[in-house]
Amino acid sequence: MSKNPIHDLPAGISVAGILLPSAIAYAAIAGLSPDHAIVATVVGLLVYACIGGSRFAMVAPTSSSAAILAASLGGMEVNPALRAPAAYAAVLLTGAFFLAGGAARLGALASFMSRPVLRGFTFGIGIIITLRQLPAIFGVRVTSTTPWRLVEQVVAQAPAWNWPSLTLGLCGLAALLWFRRFRAIPGAVVVLAAGIAIGELGDPAARHLALVGQIAMPAVEIGWPRLAGAEWTRMAEFALPLVMILFAESWGSVRGLALLHGDKVQPNRELLALGAANLAAGLVHGMPVGAGFSASSAGEVAGAKTRLAGVFAAAVIVAMTLAGRGAIAHLPQSILGVVVISALFHALDPGPLLRLWRMGRDEWVATAAVIAVVGFGVLDGMLAAVGLSLLALLQRMSRSRVAVLGRLAGTHDFVDLTRNPEAVSDPGILVLRPAEPLFFANVERVLEDLAARAAAPDVQVVIMSVEESPDLDSTALEALIDCDQRLKAAGRLLLLARTKDEVREGLRRAGGESLCGSDRCFWSVADAFEHAAAVAAKGPRQGRK
Repeated sequence: MSKNPIHDLPAGISVAGILLPSAIAYAAIAGLSPDHAIVATVVGLLVYACIGGSRFAMVAPTSSSAAILAASLGGMEVNPALRAPAAYAAVLLTGAFFLAGGAARLGALASFMSRPVLRGFTFGIGIIITLRQLPAIFGVRVTSTTPWRLVEQVVAQAPAWNWPSLTLGLCGLAALLWFRRFRAIPGAVVVLAAGIAIGELGDPAARHLALVGQIAMPAVEIGWPRLAGAEWTRMAEFALPLVMILFAESWGSVRGLALLHGDKVQPNRELLALGAANLAAGLVHGMPVGAGFSASSAGEVAGAKTRLAGVFAAAVIVAMTLAGRGAIAHLPQSILGVVVISALFHALDPGPLLRLWRMGRDEWVATAAVIAVVGFGVLDGMLAAVGLSLLALLQRMSRSRVAVLGRLAGTHDFVDLTRNPEAVSDPGILVLRPAEPLFFANVERVLEDLAARAAAPDVQVVIMSVEESPDLDSTALEALIDCDQRLKAAGRLLLLARTKDEVREGLRRAGGESLCGSDRCFWSVADAFEHAAAVAAKGPRQGRK
């Protein structure tokens, strides 16, 4: 910890100014009262400060987890009285899954949701949540939560739009956009205060303005939700998507800020910290929590030095809530709606998606993730997004490009001839390198390409660099041995370069002893090339047995 912890106080105040209105907004997204989000924010900040590894991470409810929780509860045919206990059960199970993952050291699984898919998923959630605020802003009631059906119902009620509510919401949104130019000013707090003043000093009833209402802040009770075994099982299914999105979102925030400042963070420690934070939040009947990008970035910008910034933020939030919960009851719902939208400004930024299109990389994957979330809902969209990540990986690996290598003059370096035309090649020695690891989905295609190139009349020796393959599955091993036999029958010699120990052992166990000997497997391409040159110099009959 810092020798002078008071330096973290300004950062804590700044973060509290963001997290308190965000908590109110995210509770509205999840369909819960604000006190559940506020208590989760306080507990999440304190628990993470004790266990977590990032000095910038601010663990609190996030828009993504609130949307998934809302979708989970909305998809359950459950007694309304059990809605809240079911939510707490999902949070507790989320914490338990995090702790189990940390104990099993599964932190590396965060990479199974690629950044393009995560960006598309986040953008899709931003669209859904924004559309769901329209009824509160326009002052109408709708019966559907499906995005396009909801828009249709809002438009159909145009004659009944509440123009004071709409005007107030648009003014609040314009103010929030204007405040974005001044990062030192908590614009959401200012807009909320102005909305409360209008609700207290004006005449909301005369203008038919719906208000948030009184926030109940009961004494914190620690306990397990009273649910039947079958209901716990159902909530376990909903907790898994929460774990995936919370860790992907949290690890992205934590790792990004750590890299920016040269800090070291460990994914398994973050799993344990998030698990403890969610378990504590569930025990006090709070919402799921994670290290959101907006709040964590705010702490970094405000100059957080240690995790004490989160402790100060929790203390400020408690003070602000106790002093102002009565005033929040007068907040117009249209203002709350635009504050929810403002909390999603980072998610609704199309810049990251447009950047993918400019790069020409993964743009269709990210776009498909947006369509999946908007078209199929948050939960199904989440599963579809994970599936897209895996499919994109399999597609990229199954279409492995095979590069023809040449030697840079005066060096031992072999490089792609297509990109380095100055490199020199030998017509009798073909040097190839697959761009992806060899496995069951691409090995046949790669070896067919190799055989076709080796059929050239001048080729005597084929060198394949397998540096991208730390190990080979049974299909790849058998295919490689078969390819060696076919090349031998055609009068060509196959050599392997940059061969890992695991690959050599695999070939030996698969019956390819002749292929993994010291005269067939080499640690470098240069060594393999020198041996190939000696073989080629002897001629086709003397050089090969």
